[in-house]
Amino acid sequence: MALTISHTCAGIAPSVTLKLNAQVADMKRQGIDVLNLGAGEPDFDTPAHILDAAEAAMRSGKTRYTAVSGIPELRAALSEKVTRETGVSYTPDQVIVCNGAKQALVNALCTILDPGDEVILPLPCWVSYPEMVRMAGGVPVTVASTLEQGFVPSAEQLRRAVTPRTKAIILNSPNNPTGAVWRRDQLQAAADLAREYDFFIISDEIYDKLIFDGAEHVTVPSLSSDAAERTILVNGFSKSYAMTGWRLGYAVGPRPVITAMSAYQSHATGNPCSVAQYAGLAALTGDQSCVSDMVQAFARRRDVLVACAREIDGVTFFDPKGAFYLLLNISPAIGRRYHGQMIENSLDFAQLLLTHQHVSIIPGDAFGAKNCCRISYTRSEDVIREAMARIRAFINELD
Repeated sequence: MALTISHTCAGIAPSVTLKLNAQVADMKRQGIDVLNLGAGEPDFDTPAHILDAAEAAMRSGKTRYTAVSGIPELRAALSEKVTRETGVSYTPDQVIVCNGAKQALVNALCTILDPGDEVILPLPCWVSYPEMVRMAGGVPVTVASTLEQGFVPSAEQLRRAVTPRTKAIILNSPNNPTGAVWRRDQLQAAADLAREYDFFIISDEIYDKLIFDGAEHVTVPSLSSDAAERTILVNGFSKSYAMTGWRLGYAVGPRPVITAMSAYQSHATGNPCSVAQYAGLAALTGDQSCVSDMVQAFARRRDVLVACAREIDGVTFFDPKGAFYLLLNISPAIGRRYHGQMIENSLDFAQLLLTHQHVSIIPGDAFGAKNCCRISYTRSEDVIREAMARIRAFINELD
């Protein structure tokens, strides 16, 4: 018998974002001045009081295995946080701490899905959702939306996606890659559908603190007692506290689901990093001005990016209300040439832009956003201005 990899693994598409980020890193090693507006991580350093807590944890010997679901102090702090923000009473045994929000999502899907179960994914969506569903043996069922809809599908669109195999829907607000913030009535419509057809809601709220222009973040469990009973809320420390490399996330939800997720994690990875957990505890319980300072900086960067995008002839975009992304519609560039090279899709556009103008952005096709590119405003205002000037020059040179 030939030695082969599994059908599940063979069908997994590599992350486009990680691939392009690796190319950017390689170009920088060659001394090329690359302006990276592709990375989905803040450029701020982790706040000092969080670093101090991590150092104190290391020096006091807190470097051994912990409980699989996380240290009791952190789970208690998280249950208090989510209870305060949702109005729903959560106990520490309804919390699991994971190696990043990404692991929390995989744990949840592997816990609730049987082979062939379907998961509804509103598009555009994060590149990893469909692959995570497939890795867990499920079937992603995508529901497209348009810029005119604010990149939020209608309740009727979602209803048409429901079948007898529907097991869950993944909601992500604020959204990656669009920056859309779902309104309360839009979330309520999805929750009503989940109640009517009896399926789970996985609510990825990793960007919950990054809200602009007076938009409101509505956390899904707060919608109703039924929504709380069927929602697995996923969040983490990466975006709000500039802790991407610490790999610390968590999930909160129904006790039987969290218990099963803990059992799964006990064999998949064991506990999350002990030091990162103490850092996360300091992040939650310490001065929160670091969060508001970063949000204010992102708001200024967002305004700069939107102003620059408006100066580019022919392109359109969705005015982001949250997260730190802008989705640029590059349809006028499709079918045109740059120095003789044809642009057939967003990947061609992003690749040529990186090669010739040394600006990195992410092709939207990977997110289910055809003929669009995702631009992150996680770099300084000066970098954003220069990168957008290069994008404008690139588009102006198309034949």
